[in-house]
Amino acid sequence: MSAEGFARTPEPPYYAVIFTSQRSGADPEGYAEAAEAMVALAAQQPGHLGVESVRGADGVGITVSYWRSENDILAWKHHVEHAAIRARGRRDWYTRYITRVAKVERAYDWLLKSP
Repeated sequence: MSAEGFARTPEPPYYAVIFTSQRSGADPEGYAEAAEAMVALAAQQPGHLGVESVRGADGVGITVSYWRSENDILAWKHHVEHAAIRARGRRDWYTRYITRVAKVERAYDWLLKSP
């Protein structure tokens, strides 16, 4: 993720994995460390383009990771460490989550320029 919080993605097409989750508590033990480790590990995977993530006070979070191909997404899904953290998430950290995969066909960017 860039310093501004926006992923630096190439011109489309590419893919987005949208992970929407409801945490089981305000700050579940080990969650922050695991989330940070997964972001770092994902960044090392072939085809990873970036990530953006937000979480509201109600515990609902949305993380969007960007990938070059569907094969790269499947490789990440089946990565051993990622699978282990996913299992822990089901057991300890989430009451619900939904994962959606979408192909990005177009992307638009706008930035307010300082005078």
